[in-house]
Amino acid sequence: MWVKLCCLLLYFLALFVLARVFEAVAWYESGFLATQLVDPVALSFRKLRTILECRGLGHSGLPEKKDVRELVEKSGDLMEGELYSALKEEEASESVSSTNFSGEMHFYELVEDTKDGIWLVQVVANDRSPLVGKVHWEKMVKKVSRFGIRTGTFNCSSDPRYCRRRGWLKSTLIMSVPQTSTSKGKVMLKEYSGRKIEVEHIFKWITAHAASRIKTIYNSEHLKEEWNKSDQYRVKIYLFANLDQPPAFFSALSVKFTGRVEFIFVNVENWDNKSYMAEIGIYKTPSYILRTPEGIYRYGNNTGEFISLRAMDSFLRSLQPEVNDLFVLSLVLVNLMAWMDLFITQGATIKRFVVLISTLGTYNSLLIISWLPVLGFLQLPYLDSFYEYSLKLFRYSNTTTLASWVRADWMFYSSHPALFLSTYLGHGLLIDYFEKKRRRNNNTDEVNANNLEWLSSLWDWYTSYLFHPIASFQHFPFDSDWDEDPDLFLERLAFPDLWLHPLIPTDYIKNLPMWRFKCLGVHSDEEMLETFQDSESDSDSENKEVFSSEKEVSEDDELNTFHRRGEGEPRCGAETCSCANKYCHHEPYERKARSYGLYSTAGDMEPDWSAWPSEMLHCTECVVCLENFANGCLLVGLPCGHVFHQNCIVMWLAGGRHCCPVCRWASYKKKQPYTHPQPLSNDTPS
Repeated sequence: MWVKLCCLLLYFLALFVLARVFEAVAWYESGFLATQLVDPVALSFRKLRTILECRGLGHSGLPEKKDVRELVEKSGDLMEGELYSALKEEEASESVSSTNFSGEMHFYELVEDTKDGIWLVQVVANDRSPLVGKVHWEKMVKKVSRFGIRTGTFNCSSDPRYCRRRGWLKSTLIMSVPQTSTSKGKVMLKEYSGRKIEVEHIFKWITAHAASRIKTIYNSEHLKEEWNKSDQYRVKIYLFANLDQPPAFFSALSVKFTGRVEFIFVNVENWDNKSYMAEIGIYKTPSYILRTPEGIYRYGNNTGEFISLRAMDSFLRSLQPEVNDLFVLSLVLVNLMAWMDLFITQGATIKRFVVLISTLGTYNSLLIISWLPVLGFLQLPYLDSFYEYSLKLFRYSNTTTLASWVRADWMFYSSHPALFLSTYLGHGLLIDYFEKKRRRNNNTDEVNANNLEWLSSLWDWYTSYLFHPIASFQHFPFDSDWDEDPDLFLERLAFPDLWLHPLIPTDYIKNLPMWRFKCLGVHSDEEMLETFQDSESDSDSENKEVFSSEKEVSEDDELNTFHRRGEGEPRCGAETCSCANKYCHHEPYERKARSYGLYSTAGDMEPDWSAWPSEMLHCTECVVCLENFANGCLLVGLPCGHVFHQNCIVMWLAGGRHCCPVCRWASYKKKQPYTHPQPLSNDTPS
């Protein structure tokens, strides 16, 4: 997780540097920066009209370029970045979708229950044509959508009873606006009563109703009273301008930030005395002033602070965010971090996507689970002070120059999604290259794994948990039994009852403790061989060679058996284990060894208990073959503490009886280790 977080921070740093590079290139080619002011006199009539439309100011009655230019100057300073964004938005021929309401409940859910937005709905009465034609309606939808106003069409033929109850007997236009200035307040519906069915007239009607929600100040006394008043609003934004009504983007933002930010319009058109404006630091108009408990902030002086809906919305969201804004931001960051797993994971392509899906599910689940207690804590009344301090921290940090750069970069990359995705992909490919190089230097085999190999290993893992519940008491690498016997799967399908009984893998057998049985006072194998060869010196050379070759073969088998414990093929040498007589054929050597007294058992000598694992019970007989342990034979102990010949217990367990032959304790389960009682000096442990 920390690796992905570091990669994401590096990506954001790369985006920041790339944006500065783009600014330098634009300055080199055109000679201006995005924050540079534009003189409206040098702009064409078409560009001036475009700026007014983006700001939401009507210009239908202004045929002269001079009047349009003055209206642009009265609404606020124009920057190169705003001009570029407005022209780009005008050239974009994207069609904006409009909602078609299916009935009363659909209309109530989207329009009447929406407390922080404006709706424009065209009601089409039964057997009537719409009030606004299709072409004009499309223009209207595109015009109002710039300011976050949503549109829809309600056809009374889908719910005539609701239209009769509302009094919609003829086709009309309905506008919904929040009635109060509190968050989640009531919504009022207003009907268009104008005679002219034109886009500009309808838009002027919409902006007039939206501007009526904004508090308007017409004289300096009222301004002084409002400026010094302390109320529920901690953040206020003032517009000082010489306009009849505030721009549409300003009115739309007042609806969007209802209950969070108070919008105040100061109309200085007929002011003779502006001394109080100078006292509070307002020396020019138009000015957008943000007043917070921390001080005054002049909007428009830093990078990316344009006179537009999108720029001011981003600015106010960073200063006074909602919980939903923080949740969406955390959701985006977490998913960007999770997608880094696609490039960090090495190996097969399918493996990358499987790991990616798993990471996405895990991270999003953890994010939602972690947000639930946060939402609960925010509802507690005694956390109001914590909430206020958090907002204070947001206001301090987001009024800095660095924060303005970040907001400008966010608007730039969000308006160019192809560039954002391409840089993210390029960053991921670089991570993939360096990660692959690092793992190759570490000789990691998974880099060269293909899709078929990984799918095969995934199938083995899946079947191991589906058909072979891991029941061993240690963690072992799993070797699938389906590869050795593919008919096992078909047999399980043929007998459904077998699905109720889990198959126990035999991997744990090779991890059972294994050692050799030794007796005290017994010579080593080399001394026994030397004594035996001296006593048989008069035998013919043929027998010596045969005996010697047999001895070497048996010793090699023993050593190979001892070193192949991890391969799951334990064996016991016939010349050292009395229980192996059933399976091995070295009886002549054993008979001769017994005749010379060289073959001793536990009945002849006292066992060397120091060679036994501490958790094993002391015994001298194997209950499987009912024979005593011979010196040098291989023994295997089970978790319960009982000890058996290696060959005997392996055949017992491999036959499907995964339990101790004595106490029936599961051979794959751990058990509390056995503690030996302290034997008396004159007792012999048995």
